[in-house]
Amino acid sequence: MSSAILPADLGFFSTLASAGSLSAAARELGITTPAVSKHLALMESRAGVLLVNRSTRRMSLTPEGELYLEHARRILGEIDGMEELLGVSRATPRGLLRVNATLGFGRSHVAPLISRFVRKHPAVEVQLQLSVNPPAPSEDLFDVCVRFGAPPDSRVVARHIASNRRLLCASPAYLAARGMPKVPNDLSRHNCIGIRQGEEAYGVWRLTSGRGRHARTESVRTRGNLATNDGEIAVNWALEGHGILMRAEWDINRFLRSGRLVQVLPQYFTPDADIYAVYPQRHQLAARVRAFVDFLALSFTQQAASGKA
Repeated sequence: MSSAILPADLGFFSTLASAGSLSAAARELGITTPAVSKHLALMESRAGVLLVNRSTRRMSLTPEGELYLEHARRILGEIDGMEELLGVSRATPRGLLRVNATLGFGRSHVAPLISRFVRKHPAVEVQLQLSVNPPAPSEDLFDVCVRFGAPPDSRVVARHIASNRRLLCASPAYLAARGMPKVPNDLSRHNCIGIRQGEEAYGVWRLTSGRGRHARTESVRTRGNLATNDGEIAVNWALEGHGILMRAEWDINRFLRSGRLVQVLPQYFTPDADIYAVYPQRHQLAARVRAFVDFLALSFTQQAASGKA
């Protein structure tokens, strides 16, 4: 009995899904578009399900195709990892690397570093996906997730990449019009820009005075007429004078240095948001994962030292 899924199908389908069209996949694979279409039709015939919805201009994966792709990429990653463990790859970074990061931080900081990384390691194929919330480690959809805060999960490795604080800030124009808050309770009388991200309670800011045993945390319920799930949009609203924002230092440092934003209540501490590279334990020996995480750590250290964060 012939197998419904052949090993060669896995790489073919992963390339097809990444290319986004039959013609683009044909160029990537170095074959004709009809040959791509024929290979796909044979795969679907053997599997007994439709994997791709086709039209004259575009293609999209069916639910079965999404499932096929997820498992294909996982299997391909495991094969790469096995080769590296056996020394077949001679520790040269290569193969598919699936990276996840948050929207604003991924766009501003991770994507430019990936551009530099693939120039240094051209045998690595990087797929970057940006999302509002980091995926659960148990989902195993990515090789490396760049996220704020270490997840409490022993099944993954969380490597500290860079220190990061959340700061309160506003534009000079807003503060000139509405006044500078002196204590946390003053925030309740200000327009505060909300960000709906992660699992943190929306509309509640926690500020701490003192350290150690003398630390005292106050929770302030904020209000405002603007909210978004995109940090970059929120920063732009703050720059335009709409209100006070709590945002990670890496996202606003350049505006604080230039004076376009001013730190609010600097004597109070807000929750840390240190940057971590998170990856499954079974991937920690993969050359492409090690190389990428080392590259991230070095790049963020250099940026922090040069004041470019």
